[in-house]
Amino acid sequence: MNDCIFCKIIKGELPSKTIYEDELIKVIMNINPSTNGHLLVLPKEHYVDIFDVDEKIINHSFKVIRDTLYPILKDKLGCEGVTLSENNLLGQEVHHFHIHVTPRYQNDLVDFNYNKELLEDLDTVLEKLQ
Repeated sequence: MNDCIFCKIIKGELPSKTIYEDELIKVIMNINPSTNGHLLVLPKEHYVDIFDVDEKIINHSFKVIRDTLYPILKDKLGCEGVTLSENNLLGQEVHHFHIHVTPRYQNDLVDFNYNKELLEDLDTVLEKLQ
C-alpha cells in the first residue's frame, strides 16, 4: 500500500526504532507506548487485519515474541509479563496488521476498563455463542 505508514517504515522511507528484523517481520518501538518497551510486530507484506494475514506470518510472529522479544524485555527491562493485542479495524489508526507487545510491570497502570452496565450477563452471551 502506497500510503500505509507501516509499509513506509518497512521500506525504510520513514524512520523507526527497530529492535528486530528478519525476512518476514520488522519489530519497532511504539512511538505512543503504554509502558516502557511497548513494541509493534509488523509483517513486511501488507495485510489489513488478522483475518487477512497469512498463517505463516502469525506463527512466525508469535515464535519471535516468545523466543526472542519476551526474553529481551524481561532481561533488559525487568518486565513481569506481556500483554499481546491486535486491535483489528475498530480504533486502529493504521490498517496494516500488527501485534502490540506491551510489557507489564507491577503498578504499571495499564487498565483494560469495561463498563459492567453495558455488558450482558454471561449466560445470555453464552446462549448467543452456542
